[in-house]
Amino acid sequence: MDLVRHLRYFTVLAEELHFGNAAIRLGMAQPPLSQRIKRLEEELGVRLFDRSARQVRLTDAGRMLLGEAREIVARADRLMELARHGIGGALKVGVPPDLGAAVIAALVESLRERDPGLRPAPAEMWTADQVAALTGGLLDFGIVRHPITAQGLRFGAMLVQTPGVLLPADDPLTAGSTVHLADLAGRDLVLFPREGEPGLHAETVAECRRHGFDPPAVHHGMSLGLVLAGSAVAFGPRADVPGVRWRPLLGSPLAWRVSTAWRDSTPSAAEFATIAERILKENAGMTEEGAAPRRRPRQRPATGFLA
Repeated sequence: MDLVRHLRYFTVLAEELHFGNAAIRLGMAQPPLSQRIKRLEEELGVRLFDRSARQVRLTDAGRMLLGEAREIVARADRLMELARHGIGGALKVGVPPDLGAAVIAALVESLRERDPGLRPAPAEMWTADQVAALTGGLLDFGIVRHPITAQGLRFGAMLVQTPGVLLPADDPLTAGSTVHLADLAGRDLVLFPREGEPGLHAETVAECRRHGFDPPAVHHGMSLGLVLAGSAVAFGPRADVPGVRWRPLLGSPLAWRVSTAWRDSTPSAAEFATIAERILKENAGMTEEGAAPRRRPRQRPATGFLA
């Protein structure tokens, strides 16, 4: 079964909640669509829709899986877009989706200053997708998070990003200048997707538990909606978002390791690594692994999280 294609059918039907309308959008007949949805339900072992003569509704399982399905379909679309349009003259660079618009803009500007004829084409992709795209030749360079298991890739200097915690503005913990991980006990956590950052996701959750924070639920995504609603916290760089307050974590228990990555050894690789590492230090507050963390300047309201 072509899982991505079947998930695309699922997401369209979930939006339309009408087999006829969904079939029109997908450019297919209604009976094959119904058969493919049934096949997906059989493959997953759950019923995704409640069907009646007059109405189609998502089941609880369908609602739970819809967000993940949309993300998988979107990721597949990004990979196909890279394959179709990543052609001569463009420098195809993978960047984490939550790196922040200001950091990405600074990287593009610096690359253009170094070579005015260059056309940097940043693509927001999680590490797992970057590794696949790098090894498949769809990306020239990447900015990835460790740990990574990948054959045939080369990496630049290891940098460290020390995230703080994003809290609802009325959370009692915002009264202090720092927050201990154990003080977050009982709160849900919003974290990057497990399948996108498998190594770092496992490390971050394990470190939280080691310091006394075992979140009842971990929500995967980039939205700060749950933080704004007061039902979760998130980790990340300083962010000036209305209704949210950022505080550093006491003792800097979380250290996210980041590096540049590429497949082939070329003279341009060293140049890209040098420029990217400088931008990550100056604009994202990262430090070289083993170096004492410096005081980070207050950044402008730019964050990868979506309020």
